[in-house]
Amino acid sequence: MVDANVLLDVMTSDPAWGAWSGERIEQLADSCTLVINQAIYAEVSVGFERIEDLESALPETYVTRESIPWEAAFLAAKCFLNYRRRGGLRSSPLPDFFIGAHALVRGMRLLTRDAARYRTYFPRLELIAPSGA
Repeated sequence: MVDANVLLDVMTSDPAWGAWSGERIEQLADSCTLVINQAIYAEVSVGFERIEDLESALPETYVTRESIPWEAAFLAAKCFLNYRRRGGLRSSPLPDFFIGAHALVRGMRLLTRDAARYRTYFPRLELIAPSGA
């Protein structure tokens, strides 16, 4: 699964992370299927005026779309509850909880450069992240 921050790095030619993210996507595309879900799609869509432009940037031939499983939604809620008990301020589950739970439930690795929350709430999730992230 490819996190929105990695896709946005490439799409925006981010000077700090664009090269790292692009290289990881290319490496993984050669050996596995790149997957996104509705939460990732929504996060990436913010940078596009028209859905046609987003669809062109994320063609289904390059990125497979997979719906969030019901088990992942349940797990996301439990992780969100843990977040709230630790003092988290958000009043509804963050997209990262749906993304992390989806990847974990489906046995996927997650390509992200924002690993801290995933490591905290999904310690068994295998991450592909920059060293030190």
